[in-house]
Amino acid sequence: MSTATGAKAYAAVDLGASSGRVMVGRVGPGRLELTEAHRFPNRPVRTPEGLRWDVLALYAGVLDGLRAAGRVDSVGVDGWAVDYGLLDADGALLGNPVHYRDARTEGVAERVWETLPAGELYAATGLQYAPFNTLYQLAAARSTAQFAAARRLLLIPDLLAYWLTGEQGTELTNASTTQLIDPRTGDWSREVADRLGIGLGLFAPLRRPGDAAGLLRPEVLEETGLAGPVPVTAVASHDTASAVAAVPASDERFAYICTGTWSLAGLELTAPVLSEESRAANFTNELGLDGTVRYLRNIMGLWLLQECVRDWGDPNLGGLLTEAARVPELRSVVDAGDPAFLAPGRMPERITKACRASGQPVPESPAEVTRCILDSLALAHRRAVADAQRLAGHPVDVVHVVGGGTRNALLCQLTADACGLPVVAGPAEAAALGNVLVQARAHGLVGDLAGMRRLLARTQPLTRYEPRGDTARWRAAEARLADR
Repeated sequence: MSTATGAKAYAAVDLGASSGRVMVGRVGPGRLELTEAHRFPNRPVRTPEGLRWDVLALYAGVLDGLRAAGRVDSVGVDGWAVDYGLLDADGALLGNPVHYRDARTEGVAERVWETLPAGELYAATGLQYAPFNTLYQLAAARSTAQFAAARRLLLIPDLLAYWLTGEQGTELTNASTTQLIDPRTGDWSREVADRLGIGLGLFAPLRRPGDAAGLLRPEVLEETGLAGPVPVTAVASHDTASAVAAVPASDERFAYICTGTWSLAGLELTAPVLSEESRAANFTNELGLDGTVRYLRNIMGLWLLQECVRDWGDPNLGGLLTEAARVPELRSVVDAGDPAFLAPGRMPERITKACRASGQPVPESPAEVTRCILDSLALAHRRAVADAQRLAGHPVDVVHVVGGGTRNALLCQLTADACGLPVVAGPAEAAALGNVLVQARAHGLVGDLAGMRRLLARTQPLTRYEPRGDTARWRAAEARLADR
């Protein structure tokens, strides 16, 4: 949809763990604007077989969003990592995809390590341990009838792109979360696959951000009212990769924290860090735009607060944060990366139990629990940023916070205080903006990654938080957790 100003419109399908959205980005010389066309819930369903994604509802939301978007020059899809759909020989989906919070992977990693020890697996793939990594999901699924019938595996964004276009591919930034990619080569680790008996023929050919991914099918054009042809462009389909691409940094001396349901905190590097010390610190090496490496640690994130708010009956979040800001800081903290907080349900009870077990004051009111969560997240951000710099030998001068957590001013300020570094917060819709910019670059409207970031810095609202006081109190809180 070219205009007199030379701008074009791009639809960014951006799927998060709790909601999906279709955003429209308009890009032209010195111009980057983003509007929301449609937002829809992402509600997992607990079936007799376990926790599943309602991927059909997500696809319906995507179609509704494209209908609301109007004429666009391209479509890109990004979403969360590790989960997948299985297709039969006819290309039909074999059941709803399993949710990464499902219990089927409990104890699976230890069985995998009997064949391929954890240290060797990390040296080959650079991926942190998480019980829900695709590799462990595949090991858990191997004995099922569904897996026996599968002829293709598509990660969630690739599955939706397939339904939109009829063409199959495996986008690289998301593939790098499967624990089957060698981050040094950007290709499959055939050694890992062979040793674990995983047939790589199950995966569609690799795509890279900017590659053509097909055209919207005639049936999709009819249902959405769009006039074809409309190309689908492969973007950095792991939403964190898209979000990091939208960090408005001016040079390489920055850390980033992608905040939302998860906090992903780390550095952008040119090569992976595959040391045993890095593995012990549970850092991951995932691939980003233009051959970059996202060296980061997964932290439980605002999931902790989201689950509490749900348990409390959805009180007004703004009022809750105002009350939390009045609670004395660092009275009680928990390990925000503790797997004990991974499953849904009874989150306030689990947080108070962790505080009691560690001999700290037990938060009682929702405001006190909220402050405990935010202090704990800021402390986890501090540890991740400091550890990443040390392990990678890559010092930073600023922390960029992007994603939904940028709207939480208290968390941003506490992160600046904890890290002892300025925090630049924004953009909030980083994943959608990264998605849009990769499409625009593929169509010649923007330049390299540095040029994309300059455009973001000029056009997006950003807020700067300076650190308050010294970091001694944060070091003391860190020591309390270490002594548990």
